[in-house]
Amino acid sequence: MTSQFEHLFVRDLVDCRDDMINEAEAAGRPLPKNLSRPWALMRSDDVPEAKAYITMSWVHPTEEETFWVHEHEHDYDEVLVFTGNNPDDPRDLGAEVYLDIEGERHIITTSGSVYIPAGLKHCPLGFNRVDRPFRFLAIALSGDGHYLPEEKR
Repeated sequence: MTSQFEHLFVRDLVDCRDDMINEAEAAGRPLPKNLSRPWALMRSDDVPEAKAYITMSWVHPTEEETFWVHEHEHDYDEVLVFTGNNPDDPRDLGAEVYLDIEGERHIITTSGSVYIPAGLKHCPLGFNRVDRPFRFLAIALSGDGHYLPEEKR
């Protein structure tokens, strides 16, 4: 028997490099070597009712400071999530991340998240160091917030 709710599930990760705007790549920068490709966890292409576009990337160890994303703003709200992978200390990110909001530098060393309201200038974003892999999620509070305009796909 097929469930009436099966259409709400995303059961396969999708490489979303081709349909999302990556601010680093849009600025002409290649993806840093210590980052995985972005994987779509939820998007309106997969679940039409979705009001969020969620991507996940793995951030791999590096001892070098690594710049990722230039300052920018969106016309939608966004949540950035940083999650360490130490089950004995889930608060420990295992990295030192920097993120500027309206020019004010913030250092992130614990698992957590940051809410970015629409229109708020944020970034640069980068890593001072990464001691062990962690997960980064970007949640655009719009089902298609990261999509390129139809004519550019």
